[in-house]
Amino acid sequence: MNPSKQQRNAKHYDEAAILRIIEPFLMLEGPLLVMLHALQREFGYISHEAEARLASVLNITRADVHGVVSFYHDFRRQPAGRHVLKLCRAEACQSMGGETNARSLLKALGLEWGGTTPDGRITVEAIYCLGLCATSPSAMLDGEPYGRLTLGELETLVAEIA
Repeated sequence: MNPSKQQRNAKHYDEAAILRIIEPFLMLEGPLLVMLHALQREFGYISHEAEARLASVLNITRADVHGVVSFYHDFRRQPAGRHVLKLCRAEACQSMGGETNARSLLKALGLEWGGTTPDGRITVEAIYCLGLCATSPSAMLDGEPYGRLTLGELETLVAEIA
C-alpha cells in the first residue's frame, strides 16, 4: 500500500527533535500531557520512539506513556489527513441518526474509524460528545462544528473539501 501524500510529507521523529520540543516542559510538575501535545503539534502523531524517549526522560514506564496516548482520543499513531472529520457517537447523536450516517459515510469512503483516505485528504474519527446535543447529529470538520447533519449534508461537507 502506498503511503498518502500527507504521510510522505510528515515530519519524522528523531531524538534531537524530541528533546528540543520537550525540553521547555522538563521543569513542570507532571509534564507528560503537555509534552505529548507539543510533539503531536509538531509531528502530527505520537511515535513509539517518542513514547520511549518520554518514558526515559520522565523516569516512568513505556506502559505509563502508552496508557496516556491510547486513553486520549486526540493522540494519533500516524499522521492525519489534510482534513479531520470528527463524528459524534454520543447517545443524543446516535438517537438522531448519527450512527447510521457515520456507517454510511465510512462505507462510502472505504474507511474504518480513525482511517485516512488513500489520497490523504480526510481522516474520520469518532468523538464522544461535542456538546451540541440540541443540534444532533453533529460533527466537527477541522475544528468547525456542524449540527443537524443529514447523510446528504454530511456527504456534501466531505465533497466540498476534495
